[in-house]
Amino acid sequence: MISFIWFLIIGGLLGWLAGVVLGKDVPGGIIGNIIAGIVGSWIGSMVLGNWGWKVSDFYVFPALIGAIVLIFIVSFALKSMRKAT
Repeated sequence: MISFIWFLIIGGLLGWLAGVVLGKDVPGGIIGNIIAGIVGSWIGSMVLGNWGWKVSDFYVFPALIGAIVLIFIVSFALKSMRKAT
């Protein structure tokens, strides 16, 4: 149970940090940060592999890069959808 809580905390921090780096808010607030961190971690690990510091099942650098890419794509898609309507 404690490892799951750490998993959510680290995922949220990675999602928040990726949003800060890009200067964009993650849709969904804290839940969006957690989702962006977890999904970004998965994407980053699949594309970049597992390297760097490991914190609670997250490899920090690939997870952060994956979360940054994910937030960039989501914000771009949302911006395009708003222009289309």
